[in-house]
Amino acid sequence: MKEDVPLHIIHLDQDDPKKCTARKLASRNLATLHFSTRRPPRRGYLLDPSAGIILGPDDLPLINRGAALVALDCSWKRLEESLNEISNLSPRLEGRTLPLVLAANPVSWGRPGRLSTAEALAMCLVLMDRDDQAQRLLAAFSWGEQFFLLNAEPLSAYKNASTREEMIDLQWEFFDKPED
Repeated sequence: MKEDVPLHIIHLDQDDPKKCTARKLASRNLATLHFSTRRPPRRGYLLDPSAGIILGPDDLPLINRGAALVALDCSWKRLEESLNEISNLSPRLEGRTLPLVLAANPVSWGRPGRLSTAEALAMCLVLMDRDDQAQRLLAAFSWGEQFFLLNAEPLSAYKNASTREEMIDLQWEFFDKPED
């Protein structure tokens, strides 16, 4: 069995605490919560929807050497402001975005790309060949298994892609490509 990937969440306390997946993960010791932007991990990948580089097979070697996955827990409505707030993080944290899947959480169910923090981290784990850890992560939520069922085909395709470019092309087989 592969070693678990260290999961960290920068929590900006912008959402309803009752619906906050980050807090639930931390309460079950599945991720480390940071309420300050000053102490994130020094090596790894920051999930950033505006990064322009998809988390993919090229990132696996660093993950296998113990690098962390870092999520930003903030309101989708304040995403740009939140990303600006953390823009001066360690230069060793490289920004990565995710290929499209559907949200299964009750707040954004069925919306492409509108993942909760827990869903985003679980997807990263699947892409980094840590399916068991991804399953344990989403087992904390009543809708967790639905995420895997809803996205079975794209997750399998992305996981088996050999390059980022292939992953980008694959997502348009499952989702409508936006008009330029």
